[in-house]
Amino acid sequence: MIKSIAHICILTRDLDACERFYCGALGLNKKFDFLRNGSVFGFYVEINDHNFIEIFLENDERPLEAAKPTVMHFCLEVDDIDATINDIRIAGIEVTDKKLGSDRSWQAWLKDPNEVRIELHQYTDQSSQRLGTNCTVNW
Repeated sequence: MIKSIAHICILTRDLDACERFYCGALGLNKKFDFLRNGSVFGFYVEINDHNFIEIFLENDERPLEAAKPTVMHFCLEVDDIDATINDIRIAGIEVTDKKLGSDRSWQAWLKDPNEVRIELHQYTDQSSQRLGTNCTVNW
């Protein structure tokens, strides 16, 4: 029944900063804008042809303070974590060094302009996600 996560939604106070971060620093594609009364109040960022990040400007009906996020982070799969970390740092964004997680996948961490935590993830041949092996954590 369920095929994949279609999108995640983030509220922001600064659409321009989010566009610079997601489209500039992370190199994702802006797919389309949300318009209300002729003004942009949000946009979709394309991860691939069927996965997106939806970003909306906070407003009186949807204030950022009222949002009570329960999602700890979201994770973006990358092809080459070293190159991705390098590109993000060149763009002036702070990102951790990579480390091998207890799931045997490479990971690195950063935050968007709204303090949303983002995990970068590169699978290995030994990743639990590929082999279905249990993951014993050390945290």
